[in-house]
Amino acid sequence: MLGSWFGGSSVQKRKEAPKRAILDLRQQLDMLQKRERHLENQMAEQDTLARKYVATNKTAARNALKRKKQHEQSLEQTNGQITMLEQQIYSIESANINHETIIAMKNASDALKQIHGNLTMDKVDQTMEEIQAQHELSKEIANAITSTTIGDPVDEDELENELEQLEQEDMDKKMLGTGTVPVSDTVHRLPAAANGELKGKTKAMEEEDEEEELRKLQAEMAM
Repeated sequence: MLGSWFGGSSVQKRKEAPKRAILDLRQQLDMLQKRERHLENQMAEQDTLARKYVATNKTAARNALKRKKQHEQSLEQTNGQITMLEQQIYSIESANINHETIIAMKNASDALKQIHGNLTMDKVDQTMEEIQAQHELSKEIANAITSTTIGDPVDEDELENELEQLEQEDMDKKMLGTGTVPVSDTVHRLPAAANGELKGKTKAMEEEDEEEELRKLQAEMAM
């Protein structure tokens, strides 16, 4: 049955049929509702006449009540017809909505089939594995690039010696600027001959001190 809905030359006719049926039903419903209002007015008029003649003309009052009952019966039938038409309109609208919904779902299903094409879960899994492999390769390449040292490694001992020399030169500049030279540097910077003279003078002074002490002892013994 669904196959006949989705193809063929009569698709457009079937599509228009619910609209025409609903239109006809609404026109008939409008006519019945007008008849309903007319019968209600007729009943009200006959009720008024019956009340008017109930005391003066019982025959006229009775005939008015009879006509009121006839209008009332017609009104009941009309109300039943109105209810039936409203139910039919509701049923056709619901069926048409269901029909359009199924067509939309069928079109969506066809669109999904066209989008997926020959795609299968195996192909999806394979694609995801390839993407993961390429991601891992990119990480390995990035790690290799960042961890590779370009050029010869630096000699840390040599750097330390150069740093000490720089510190010593800086200290020497500061000492010369203040006019103070370290004792060790002064001694090391004296000529070799001057160093020899200082050592010789120191030895002569020691001999003179010894001679002086010897003379003091001889003087004390003579006393």
